[in-house]
Amino acid sequence: MAGREAVAAPAEFQDDRAEAAAQEPPGDVFMPGESRVAEAARASLDGHRGRGLARLLPFLGPAFVASVAYIDPGNFATNIAGGAQFGYALLWVVLAANLIGMLVQTQSAKLGIATGRNLPELCRQEFRRRTSLGLWAQGEIVAMATDVAEVIGAALGLYLLFGIPLFWAGLIAGAGSFAILALQQHGFRRLEAVIAGFVGIVIASFVFEVTQSNPDPKGIAEGFIPGFDGTESILLATGILGATVMPHVVYLHSALTQQRIVGRNDEERRKILNFEKVDVVIAMSIAGLVNMSMVIVAAGLFNAGGLTGIDSIEGAYDGLAQTVSDNAATVFGVALLASGLASTSVGTMAGQVIMQGFIDRRIPLNLRRTITLAPALIILAIGLDPTRALVISQVVLSFGIPFALVPLLLIARKKEVMGALVNPTWLTALASTLAVAIIGLNAFLLYELFLG
Repeated sequence: MAGREAVAAPAEFQDDRAEAAAQEPPGDVFMPGESRVAEAARASLDGHRGRGLARLLPFLGPAFVASVAYIDPGNFATNIAGGAQFGYALLWVVLAANLIGMLVQTQSAKLGIATGRNLPELCRQEFRRRTSLGLWAQGEIVAMATDVAEVIGAALGLYLLFGIPLFWAGLIAGAGSFAILALQQHGFRRLEAVIAGFVGIVIASFVFEVTQSNPDPKGIAEGFIPGFDGTESILLATGILGATVMPHVVYLHSALTQQRIVGRNDEERRKILNFEKVDVVIAMSIAGLVNMSMVIVAAGLFNAGGLTGIDSIEGAYDGLAQTVSDNAATVFGVALLASGLASTSVGTMAGQVIMQGFIDRRIPLNLRRTITLAPALIILAIGLDPTRALVISQVVLSFGIPFALVPLLLIARKKEVMGALVNPTWLTALASTLAVAIIGLNAFLLYELFLG
């Protein structure tokens, strides 16, 4: 079609694609074809690298980077508010959102593996220019919304731990994200390791918090039975969905896999995809358990103790100090800070992928970090309720999900683009059903808020 770039089917890719990718200069977002990772991956694909974890290890990483967005400060806000107000009742939403996230992230990773391109690039090539521009505009809004949550969350962590005023804490958090992003100049594997370290801190923190919350097993089991309790529970459920199935990492995950390990033929691409599925399941299962633990802690300590009015991160911090100990509150603050610092870096990388892919323009990563930092600093400077801003930002993200998910599904069903990794009809039908359900939930939320 006129105005579009040709998209080669994977079956037509030349076998020297891996070598060409390895010779490309480092991009603004990630480092393609790093030699050690590529060599280890090639040994695994050729069957020369043992079995089990040793064979899987070179392929682990992209899903863990993407999963940071699934346990960012927005999750803290929505999960804690949901657990405090409604007990264990919204656990089913967390579980459903996490399962949807696994499917979506696998689809995104597959797109990069099959085509050597990321989702925004393929949207620009497959859709009309006006459509691509519209998708870019909403993608930038989504990136800004997630950055608000991440920077405010890290600032809150610094404020709670050290008493630093929120505006200055936001500046410090922004500086921290600059430092983390600078690591990619020394290889993306180092950035992956640092982000994985932050995830480990969050995991350890909530393992500790759960042991202190005396959860009710029966209540937890009943929490997986679907149901709502009024408009506010729907608002929080939508926020939980937006905080879990985050559209900006749908774009990013396809970029993380597009040149990291390049398959030379259909068989190798299938093997890479299978390894990446394991990466997704492990990373997303960990993220899901962390999200569930947030709800369980809030339900076990706040809702069960009659503290149902706790609807802010600051309130959760004070509540932990009152109901458990100062140490428990400090651990919570450390987890919040680690989550914010890691996720703000991922959000900036996603924003760069969105701009480069949809409109074929790029700006220096540090400049993007500076621009996207501004809305969060404005919110902190004028004194808006930071936790409410976090929750609303997650609702904005939820409304952005269809604009990432629908194009992903439309492209993934095209054999001329996906080649041997094209989605089968049943998978397209399942994913489409989930997309319709998400859109329906958002429409129902609007109706309840304005007409109900």
